[in-house]
Amino acid sequence: MKLRISIAAAAVAAVTGALAPAGAAFAQAKEQFFPVLSYRTGAYAPNGVPFANGYVDYLKLINARDGGINGVKATWEECETGYATDRGVECYERLKGKGPTGATVVHTLSTGITFALTDKSFTDKIPIITAGYGRADSVDGQVFKWNFPLGGTYWGAADMLVQHIGKKEGGLDKLKGKKIALVYHDSPYGKEPIALLQERAKMHGYDLSLLPVTHPGVEQKATWLQIRQNRPDYVFLWGWGVMNSTAIKEAVAVGYPRDKMYGVWWAGAEPDVRPAGDGAKGYNALTFMAPAGIGKVHQDVIKFVHDKGQGTGPKNEVGEVLYNRGLVAAMMSVEGVKRAQTKYGKKPLKGEEVQWGLENLALDQKALAAIGFAGFADPISTSCVDHEGGSSARIHTWDGSKWVVGPDRYTADQQIIKPMIKASAAKYAQEKKIAVRDCAKELASSK
Repeated sequence: MKLRISIAAAAVAAVTGALAPAGAAFAQAKEQFFPVLSYRTGAYAPNGVPFANGYVDYLKLINARDGGINGVKATWEECETGYATDRGVECYERLKGKGPTGATVVHTLSTGITFALTDKSFTDKIPIITAGYGRADSVDGQVFKWNFPLGGTYWGAADMLVQHIGKKEGGLDKLKGKKIALVYHDSPYGKEPIALLQERAKMHGYDLSLLPVTHPGVEQKATWLQIRQNRPDYVFLWGWGVMNSTAIKEAVAVGYPRDKMYGVWWAGAEPDVRPAGDGAKGYNALTFMAPAGIGKVHQDVIKFVHDKGQGTGPKNEVGEVLYNRGLVAAMMSVEGVKRAQTKYGKKPLKGEEVQWGLENLALDQKALAAIGFAGFADPISTSCVDHEGGSSARIHTWDGSKWVVGPDRYTADQQIIKPMIKASAAKYAQEKKIAVRDCAKELASSK
């Protein structure tokens, strides 16, 4: 009986091929394993679910439409972190050795988990992608060989928000004497922008007040009473999950104008505004990499995945902000593998080999259009020195039913940020006794 079951399972595997789900016990000759750290339960689920669905749908698309990554099937397994650092580390440890070559790359989806795994990366040699989050100093690939904050960091995000309100006021010099309140998640994530905002405050003379909000962020009444009393000119919101919609509701309750509120890009999605109803109208947030909308890649996801009954979540979420960002995150992973295959061959690759691919990404507008992401991802060009690969963002505003993207595109002022990155990375290297890479020497030896 056991023999017959095994033979039947093998036959099913041969038929299902590319659409085999995560965790399936069907042996594939050539597989690239992607661990998926997700959170589909708890206070952060409204934001975590659509991101995870987008991520997994793209891996399904690569298999169904393309037959894998140059013939190598993508496989994956999800592990529920609940956005908790300890559970995230447990998931990583459980999944890092799976697949024929181990984990390809890990998206931590948490700055706290990123901090915890960064120390492990030097031994495990598994790349960590933190697209738009994580450690801002990990842009420095000379110190952080395995970290890739592709497309943006929180220092860049904070800098762009200051630039935007400076423009609204008629120039950065007009910020002198203004009051800015940072309402932030009291975690490594929420604390990341503080150093940049303090640096800008020294330069421009605005008054910065720091208002931490305890996890998960459902109790903010005291915070917003302070805002009602102090009446800051602007509020920057660095929240996640239920904290964001709660903040908007509390702003309504104390009469703080939503058009004076600006969220980081993780506080600017549909789950953040819909619970507040009409009260969210006029609220602003940064948007980077993937705004809301439908493009070629979404049409392919619907055709090859959802219309085949293989969608990870509901079809109607395809095209929403966080779903789109999940698509982009998976695309970065896949493109890192593709790039590495040009050096190591079209076969399953180790994380150590994929690191080279991520460090040598060259995704321009033409390349992005070719894979269906025109208008839904910004160009990325990385190097040994620069693991961010470029960063820009715009402001989008909730009009009561949809996000409206503004015309101005911002890039972070590297004259301010690069010295901060260099100093912080050097401090980390010294504390952890990490040898700083000689990128020029590595480049010469590779030729």
